[in-house]
Amino acid sequence: MSRHVAIVTDSTAYLPHRESERHRITSVPLTVVLGDEALEEGTEISARALEQAMRKRLPVTTSRPAPEQFARTYAALAAEGADEIVSLHLSAELSGTYDAAVLAAREAPVPVRVVDTGMVAMALGFCALAAAEATAKGASADEAVAAVRTRAAGSTALFCVDTLEHLRRGGRIGAAQALLGSALAVKPILELADGAIQLKEKVRTSGKALARLEELVAEKVAEAGPVDLAVHHLAAEEKATALAERLAERLGTGGELYVSEVGAVIGAHTGPGLVGVVVSPRQTDGPGAGGS
Repeated sequence: MSRHVAIVTDSTAYLPHRESERHRITSVPLTVVLGDEALEEGTEISARALEQAMRKRLPVTTSRPAPEQFARTYAALAAEGADEIVSLHLSAELSGTYDAAVLAAREAPVPVRVVDTGMVAMALGFCALAAAEATAKGASADEAVAAVRTRAAGSTALFCVDTLEHLRRGGRIGAAQALLGSALAVKPILELADGAIQLKEKVRTSGKALARLEELVAEKVAEAGPVDLAVHHLAAEEKATALAERLAERLGTGGELYVSEVGAVIGAHTGPGLVGVVVSPRQTDGPGAGGS
């Protein structure tokens, strides 16, 4: 008799609600702190409310879930019949969420495999989908983790922002890099590499940054074959939708294409004007491969 493996992720995966429901993926929320008010991402603060707060220059910080939140989630899933749990989270380089999950896993009533995917946004979301689809095909927890690692290793997250200042304030990018971007009035293209945000290229205008972002995505798709794509934004829906339409027409990716606004946690560190693309190769071989 096969064991029931439950899949947990966190709110920065930005999975469409229909996908979380369909694949029975449980999400643990991170917290956004506006002034002295702590609000759960996804339920108590929207991206639009965050954008308005940031434009008013209200102080914004973020916070990981408490280990107790993970403990309650793991206990509830065990009570519902889970024999094992695979818990997948955003890069430990960017957040203490992974560490909180590890602490909770030690006392969980069933075995919990906690994975630092090194990813965020739909790069993390596609990992969660890979794990869920693998277990639906009969994969064990170990096989689901293998599918996640394969998916994460092949995924790319590229994005451009209006300013590096928000990333600098949150400690997600070095002060020297932020200063360079401001001094030269360049529009940086950033990449999530080795779990951290790194400066990939510098271009002179927003229009050129989006054009170069499109070219970089096209290059990745050409290398990878069939892929799933996600185009993210914060308060830049027109730009994101137009980019997604160009990518769909140009690439014919062979997979899914999602367009969505990021939530308040990632938005707090990037600021309004973010446009990003996740490229995630599809895996189709075996029960632990994971697809979307």
